[in-house]
Amino acid sequence: MHWVHETVSDGVVERQFELQGGSRPVPGLLWVPAEAVGPRPLLLLGHGASGTKREGYLVALARRMVRRHGFAAAAIDGPVHGDRRSDLGSNPVLTFLEFSQAWTTDPAMTDAMVADWRSTIDELEKLDEVGSGPVGYWGLSMGTILGLPLVAAEPRIAAAVLGLMGMTGPTRERIAADAPRVRCPVLFLLQWDDELFARDSSIELFGALGSSDKRLHAQPGRHGEVPSEEFEASDRFLTRHLTD
Repeated sequence: MHWVHETVSDGVVERQFELQGGSRPVPGLLWVPAEAVGPRPLLLLGHGASGTKREGYLVALARRMVRRHGFAAAAIDGPVHGDRRSDLGSNPVLTFLEFSQAWTTDPAMTDAMVADWRSTIDELEKLDEVGSGPVGYWGLSMGTILGLPLVAAEPRIAAAVLGLMGMTGPTRERIAADAPRVRCPVLFLLQWDDELFARDSSIELFGALGSSDKRLHAQPGRHGEVPSEEFEASDRFLTRHLTD
């Protein structure tokens, strides 16, 4: 793991890193409490399509979990996003189009992202300030498209927040196969007026999750209008399941 840059603000250390995931570099961010010694819960954060690991809502959630509860948090750029691009994600429309194309044409994309996340967990657990504590996952929309298969495959993940996604799209068969393999507690977020993923399709995906401990939160509004109270709910859910 190569450390690129570090800043400290209000008791939170933010470290930019790059690790080698198979044949390609994996760019990411780690947030930990200042002067921290692990082990501690590690929260993985998956951003949505056209975004990056530096999305404001991800950074806010990461800092919240670090400052309030002493978690570590990490985010990595998704395929064709952020620092994986020559333009560093400066054109969200182009990024979205290229992701949509890759989602349709690259059957290896999901497994590659799962491998990148697992390599990230492996490397972060070696750090004294993180250690091998419980792991959680939070990711909506593309964060569920690529994160649900991770949650299904990774036994270290003890709780997950998923949503803004349905049983649809180019990787529908993969999602349908992986959903029953998700066994950890899940909070699933749904926007009732989502213009990208039909309500019935999202409810179908929730029903397919194999966890015996799952709950569905539905809010009025379009795809990108998740209210702040659902971030509060995510905080409570993850804290309950990842701490004693």
